[in-house]
Amino acid sequence: MSTALIDLNADLGEGFGRWRLTDDEELLSVVTSANVACGFHAGDAVTMRRVCDRAAERGVRIGAQVSYRDLAGFGRRAMDVPAEELAAEVAYQIGALEVFARAAGTRVSYVKPHGALYNRVVHDEYQARAVVDGVLLADDSLPLLGLPGSRLLETAEKAGLPTVTEAFADRAYTDEGTLVPRTDEGAVITEEDTVVTRSVGMARLGVVTSQGGREIPVHARSLCLHGDTPGAVGLARRVRAELESAGVRVEAFA
Repeated sequence: MSTALIDLNADLGEGFGRWRLTDDEELLSVVTSANVACGFHAGDAVTMRRVCDRAAERGVRIGAQVSYRDLAGFGRRAMDVPAEELAAEVAYQIGALEVFARAAGTRVSYVKPHGALYNRVVHDEYQARAVVDGVLLADDSLPLLGLPGSRLLETAEKAGLPTVTEAFADRAYTDEGTLVPRTDEGAVITEEDTVVTRSVGMARLGVVTSQGGREIPVHARSLCLHGDTPGAVGLARRVRAELESAGVRVEAFA
């Protein structure tokens, strides 16, 4: 079998003050890229610094997970933000994380939108352009991580930004290749064997079965493992072990 290559990313730093949602320490021993919350949907200065320090120690790439300004809704509520404001807020979040990444002896290596913003820029060219403008304002060498075929990646490529495609091991797909909304039944896949099988299939064969039963192409360089679900660490370890057993090389894209 030919050798496939995949990055494993997870959302980390998703706490605030004394509240912690993700097991950052353990997940950093599994993933190769860390999407770090930058304070708008979760995270704070101390959390960002701690995650950057640990990621740097373990050679995990640091990504800025930018979001709508929505702490109360965890960045998962639909919002209409003017383009100029959204671009500035994206740049602001990247800049905040960069301070702590550099203090840890590394740097922010990529950008990934979170939650409602992630889903919005799959189809919305106006908001996608604002996110791209924000990244350009912060650092025009930063890759954008997103869904294949999205307006975000299309707009980024036109603007000269590097792009990286990703897939989701534990999220259901529509027949069109987009993610099933979290408000729909079955949007999040919790059965471990199914998540593992899908992960290997996406990495080795570039396909996944949609919620409607269709086999759809998924060409991704990175695989997202959610860290805010029960048993996330154990599942992440199992996914990585099964990928490597199947001949997939797990390696950061940045």
